[in-house]
Amino acid sequence: MASRISLKAKGKNSKGSKSSEERSTAQCVKEWSTWAMKKAKVITHYGFIPLVIIIGMNSEPKPHLSQLLSPV
Repeated sequence: MASRISLKAKGKNSKGSKSSEERSTAQCVKEWSTWAMKKAKVITHYGFIPLVIIIGMNSEPKPHLSQLLSPV
């Protein structure tokens, strides 16, 4: 049995009602928003605890770093 080769178009070349310009603009917006959300997630992940420490250091009464990090 011989295998058949499919020549169907995939992805951006498939037929649809949107033009290629609209599709590429929408694709760029989607890629940009995905990129921005990934960066925001990393910044939030690594920046939250330092932010809490900085806010704690600037509050009244002014604690020492060891007092901020100790559980008691």
